[in-house]
Amino acid sequence: MNNRQEHHLLRYCPPIVALCLLLLTPTVVLSENPPNLVFIIADDLGWADVEFHGGNTPTPHLNRLLAEGVELKQHYVAPVCSPTRAGFLTGRYWSRFGITTPINNRGLDFDTVTVARALRGAGYATALIGKWHLGSKPEWGPNHFGFDYSYGSLAGGVAPYNHKYKKGPYSSTWHRNQKLITEEGHVTDLLTDEAVQWIQTQTAPTATKPFFLYLPYTAVHLPIREPEEWMKQVPAEIKGEVPRQYSACIRHFDAAVGRIVDAIDQAGQKENTLIVFTSDNGGSTAENNDTKYPDDQCPNGKLTGNNHPLRGKKGTLYEGGIRVPTIARWPGKLTPGATFESPACVIDWMPTFCALAEAMTDADSLKWDGINLWPSLTGVAKPAKRDLHIAGTRNSWALRSAHWKLILTQSKDSNPKIELFNLATDPNEITNLAEINPDIVNELSVKMEQQRQRDITSRGGL
Repeated sequence: MNNRQEHHLLRYCPPIVALCLLLLTPTVVLSENPPNLVFIIADDLGWADVEFHGGNTPTPHLNRLLAEGVELKQHYVAPVCSPTRAGFLTGRYWSRFGITTPINNRGLDFDTVTVARALRGAGYATALIGKWHLGSKPEWGPNHFGFDYSYGSLAGGVAPYNHKYKKGPYSSTWHRNQKLITEEGHVTDLLTDEAVQWIQTQTAPTATKPFFLYLPYTAVHLPIREPEEWMKQVPAEIKGEVPRQYSACIRHFDAAVGRIVDAIDQAGQKENTLIVFTSDNGGSTAENNDTKYPDDQCPNGKLTGNNHPLRGKKGTLYEGGIRVPTIARWPGKLTPGATFESPACVIDWMPTFCALAEAMTDADSLKWDGINLWPSLTGVAKPAKRDLHIAGTRNSWALRSAHWKLILTQSKDSNPKIELFNLATDPNEITNLAEINPDIVNELSVKMEQQRQRDITSRGGL
């Protein structure tokens, strides 16, 4: 391998781990015109926080992305942040790694072949600009998992101006390439400025590589305090300080996405770049001015995350917690304004990206749970029939099989709570059909138990 960061990683690994990493890293085989790949994740953006799902805040830039791309109408993620990120990076269910809650410890083995490592092995320049949240020390950060360049928060969501995470050992978390730094400015602007500059560098006449940009924003995660220019753009009918701040945060984030799209288009890379936009989980109604964070003068009050008409919110296994707005845009390759109605999952993007990049990966050894979505997204093949296993927090699991969805919640003090919903006739999960469909409950329970056993026996790494 000839990348300085990979060699730097090997210095931190035991010899046997380093040997395995060398054997598992894909070889460089570039196609004639490999696409650039951009993956944008909002933080806690709910199903109906976007205008095109009935939200009360204008999102013109996301609307444009939607008009130019395909909407994945049933795109699933984890109910909270770190698990979704682990799933995206590995193509595997987050529960294979024992990650079911937000974490600050290192979540992945150093020898894990991430999507960034696979793409870098295929000749890509790779960057993570935004929120990592899979290991909140610099020595556990993105540069050790395949990213040439990293910038943003090593930990979770940060306060908007002081860029601090929760009080404690990981509060100072703002970094660039493993070095903690201090900067001035609003978090959304800093991430966007950095991403635009990086895109411009990768698309300069002297650039020779395709690029992969992973852009996990902290918006619209608490605590929120927006600049006056965005507060002025909030619709007058939205009342209350925190609801207006939340709306301004959505507008600000929407404009940031627009800047990223414009940077790609203006560089002449529109027809050679796949952009995927999604959220890491459903919307939240938590207290905005969380006292666990160092004070950043953020207003008190509940967030107004909107998942209507879906049931549930962030942290739950109902659709409102795990089904999120998702768009894929690649002009000339994907049909503008089309919809993809079949279930998909965040774990599918690593197999999809690797297929598009022609990264020489061994899917069997990587133990992917995800699938390559590209043939079905383009209409070349019918969507695959599959089950989705979604582990939640606090001993809870969901299994989506065809139009049926089983949710199992265990409790130390009582029998498990079992819920069964027919999403074809009851997409908002109003009626629990478990008691009148014991055969379906049993069938799905067996499948769920098989997946849970795989979680238990999986080593997580490779």
